[in-house]
Amino acid sequence: MKNNKLCILVSLAIVCLIVYLFKTAPPPLDDGLKKQGLQLPVSVLFSIIAEENNVVRSLYTKEIVTQGKSVGLKFSEDWEDKEVEAGPLPALFLRAVSQALEKKPVPVSLFLGSDFPISSANSFDGQQNKAFQEVKKAPYNPAFFYAEGIKRHVAMFPDFAIASACVDCHNKHPDSPKTDWELGDVMGATTWLYPDETVTIEEITRTVAALRACFKEVYSGYLQTTQAFTLPPEIGEKWPVDGYFLPSEEVFFTRYEEQASRQTMRILLAEMELK
Repeated sequence: MKNNKLCILVSLAIVCLIVYLFKTAPPPLDDGLKKQGLQLPVSVLFSIIAEENNVVRSLYTKEIVTQGKSVGLKFSEDWEDKEVEAGPLPALFLRAVSQALEKKPVPVSLFLGSDFPISSANSFDGQQNKAFQEVKKAPYNPAFFYAEGIKRHVAMFPDFAIASACVDCHNKHPDSPKTDWELGDVMGATTWLYPDETVTIEEITRTVAALRACFKEVYSGYLQTTQAFTLPPEIGEKWPVDGYFLPSEEVFFTRYEEQASRQTMRILLAEMELK
């Protein structure tokens, strides 16, 4: 029993270090660790990637979109139109990440849904809507369940209105079925799907690596888009809070990875305590 617990503690510590240190893809794990066959509940993976997503979306929403608007940067649902000089709204940033994730060699899926979506395609129904109603009642308790119809384990994490940009966009949109959103409201749920009930250390690290790569792809794509603007923002070490600037990919992700890695270690340490 003691050796088994030590194995778990050591393995989780290694995950913390890998997640904290890798920049693109994690190094291959030692064969000894693979043979140990350590399995963790898929809820651990869900909690980690949900926090990774929370960090990058909060950073993008507050520091890029909200601050950017105050200095003249624009964000629109039509941002991919070549004639529109704008960046993706936070929900569209997430959609782009979801689309990029579908192309990665990891079996995790992501989408953002709601019971009052602007697009009906993002509406929850059936089992998902039932789970979402429970999330709304207790927003700090994510829902975990198995969807028999699609043979996937599902996790739903509340999507809060964290900035005025989110509230204003939905309240003013002509297709919005709800126009009285307020800061702090649960606007929807970030929903993750995975086929297996348990995951290995290697599966966790590779899933996080794939997700981080998707974040980088989308943010880098936005930076490239801005350089075709009539007045392109300066890209470098400064942020919109400093003026008409955008942080480079390296600057943005240095801050993101520092915050996200701390959250990942917190989740893993909590799992160690349970063992």
